[in-house]
Amino acid sequence: MMESNKVGFDNGGFSKAGSDPAKNEQDKVKDVEDAEPERAAWGNQIEFLMSCIATSVGLGNVWRFPFIAYQNGGGAFLIPYIIVLLLIGKPMYYLECVLGQFSSRNSVKVWSLSPAMKGTGYAQALGSSCILSYYVLIIGLCLYYLSMSFTSTLPWAVCQPEWDNCVPSGQTENLNTTENGTSSAELYFVKTVLQRSDDIDNGIGMPIWYLVLCLLASWFIIFLIVSRGVKSSGKAAYFLALFPYVVMIILMITTVILPGAGDGILFFITPQWDKILELKVWYAAVTQVFFSLSVCTGTIIMFSSYNNFRQNVYRDAMIVTTLDTFTSLLSGITIFGILGNLAYVLDKDVGEVIGSGGTGLAFVSYPDAITKTFQPQLFSILFFLMMTVLGVGSAVALLSVVNTLLMDAFPRVPVVYMSAISCTGGFAVGLIYTTPGGQFLLELVDHYGGTFLILFCGIVEAVGVFWIYGLENLCLDIEFMSGMRSSIYWRFCWGFITPAVMIVVFIYALVTVEALVFGGFYYYTTPAHVAGYLLLAAGIFFVLGFMGITMLKYNTGDFITTLKKAFGPKNTWGPRGAALHREWQAFKNDAKDARLLQNTSRLKHLWLSLWGGYKRS
Repeated sequence: MMESNKVGFDNGGFSKAGSDPAKNEQDKVKDVEDAEPERAAWGNQIEFLMSCIATSVGLGNVWRFPFIAYQNGGGAFLIPYIIVLLLIGKPMYYLECVLGQFSSRNSVKVWSLSPAMKGTGYAQALGSSCILSYYVLIIGLCLYYLSMSFTSTLPWAVCQPEWDNCVPSGQTENLNTTENGTSSAELYFVKTVLQRSDDIDNGIGMPIWYLVLCLLASWFIIFLIVSRGVKSSGKAAYFLALFPYVVMIILMITTVILPGAGDGILFFITPQWDKILELKVWYAAVTQVFFSLSVCTGTIIMFSSYNNFRQNVYRDAMIVTTLDTFTSLLSGITIFGILGNLAYVLDKDVGEVIGSGGTGLAFVSYPDAITKTFQPQLFSILFFLMMTVLGVGSAVALLSVVNTLLMDAFPRVPVVYMSAISCTGGFAVGLIYTTPGGQFLLELVDHYGGTFLILFCGIVEAVGVFWIYGLENLCLDIEFMSGMRSSIYWRFCWGFITPAVMIVVFIYALVTVEALVFGGFYYYTTPAHVAGYLLLAAGIFFVLGFMGITMLKYNTGDFITTLKKAFGPKNTWGPRGAALHREWQAFKNDAKDARLLQNTSRLKHLWLSLWGGYKRS
């Protein structure tokens, strides 16, 4: 039997020992009453939902999902993706919604549930910054294409004399072409827009002036939205979330009637069963779920921290994760229909039609399809406006993570000044992506900072919440906040499946490191990989460094006692507001007393936590 006056686990997490419960209760209430000033809040519940949709339904669905599916055999990728979504994506998304709403804290301060794990929040902020650094460049490219859409003839629809083996993107029928024909849309993107170099062995070159202007315009738009805080971003979320669907559905309808589109769609939905057994496909599915839903970047915790305590966050989480999957499938059908038509025109197989990597699929396949519509200028304007809106919605969320951390650390600095500082810094860093070698760097940062680091943050977050704070503690918090008891699906995913799968995938990715290749032709050099691993190491350093600092801060002379104090919840952990905090504490104490009466062993406690078998009146 677990006795309450002994050092040990409480509800599956660390608890403090040898102290007077009444005094602890008074200290906790006092700490809550002396907490930081009241934070901003959404104007209404719909603003939160729209902001989450605008964040999670972004360029990751339209740009990255089709590209990852394309790399991993089309339909072979869908089954692992949906399984991973159910076992990792939805549980992690719901978890972050719960953590933010329950505590009303940002992605760093939420770790008052386990102070030694505070570095996780900073590692997530680093990952968000990595993604944001190149994400805004993608928005800038969308703005460039948007401006070019107002010309009488779309510049990527026709071939230039200096382009060898060029096939005009405007043609829709299977004409006689050279054996190694390349669409004018791809050549325009690589040679005209990016002016992409063949490698970066001799440097990345100087920034290209028009890409710099587009990058500046993108950051300025983001600044206008975030400069007034959550109130202004909440209002903008209505347009950012809903407008893209109108354009996406129109474009899909237009695409499916193109010659050869059916072959591309079949390639997308037909599984190649041998690829399903490849671990790299599952690794790609995990990383895409993380990128698409924006989990483990701090954005969902940050947004939900502005919620009303009793909001039905379970409903919101299910809506967003389901809608995100629907959007990914919608964009996949659209872009693979385009690839099918492109293969038809070039007389190639669907799996061979795009040679460039990275952003190429969004800025080659979609523009190629647009030239084949009956009103190419109109569709081009709508599409790239939609892409810009999708990108801005996600970029606003990523920047808000950094801004929220800075504002909570320096509450006296006006939001507009802090936003200006953040945007200026982001613009300065983003200049490296506007160079001829910028796309090579984008792929590198995405691989190590936007993939490896975020997956590592997800593992640490899962371990910190489920295994250190305690699964039963988390489920009790949810029950107190929402009145809902967590089902066996959530408990088994949180307690075992989700962290275990992420750990296995991460170890696999480290052990089976393959040479990172850009566009199928450039192998990154050793210094490039070293730089990437240093980026990952920086995130790991945040986590381990704060563990060490916290252990020193709570040092008692006894290692076990210090460990429990460093990893156990702080007195300030819990709902904001003294009255609500006292009510929650009483609820937890009643649940604990009921469990002690059942005289459970530690192993039985673990099973009952996973199964949800504790009986309470």
